[in-house]
Amino acid sequence: MSVIQQILLFLVETLFSLYIGAIIIRFLLGYAKADFYNPLSQFLVKITNPVLVPLRRFLPAVGKLDTAAVVAAYVLTVIKSIIIFALIGKGLSVIGILGFSLKELIVGVIWIYIIALILMAVISWIGSAHGNPVAPLVNSLVSPLVNPVRRRLPPVGMFDLSPMVVMLGLYILLIIVNGVL
Repeated sequence: MSVIQQILLFLVETLFSLYIGAIIIRFLLGYAKADFYNPLSQFLVKITNPVLVPLRRFLPAVGKLDTAAVVAAYVLTVIKSIIIFALIGKGLSVIGILGFSLKELIVGVIWIYIIALILMAVISWIGSAHGNPVAPLVNSLVSPLVNPVRRRLPPVGMFDLSPMVVMLGLYILLIIVNGVL
C-alpha cells in the first residue's frame, strides 16, 4: 500500500469515525434525556443538524428512538466501509459490507460507552465535576447502564463498583460482537 493510500485511509477512517461518533453520541444523549442546553450538547447539535434535520422530514422518530440518527450513522458507516475497502483494494459483497458496517456501528456504540465510563471515573477521581460541562453529560449518558447495576450492587466502603461491572459487561459484549459478526 502506498503512502498516499495510507494517508487517505487514515483521513477517511478518522473523519468518518468522528462524525459518526458525534451522531451516535447525540442519539445516545437524546435517548438518555441529557441536557441539550449544555455547551457540548449544543456543539453536537450544530455539527449534526445538517445531516439529521433533512432526514427527519422523511424519517420521523419512533417513540424515544431517533430513527434519522440511526439511519444516518448506519449509512455513513456503509459509505466509510465502501471507501476503505476500495482504498485497500479488497472487494466485498453488498451483504458483506452491510454486515461489516453493522458490526462497526455496534462496536462504535460500545466504545462510546466504555470511554464515557472511563471519563466518569477520571472526573470523579480528580474532583472537578463542579462547573465542568462534560461531567453532567457523561453521567446522563452512562446512568441508564450504571443505575440498574448500582441498585443491585451495594457500594464497598466508599467505592462504587457498578461502573467497573458495567465496563466488564461491555468488554464481554465487545468480544461477542467481534466473534459473532
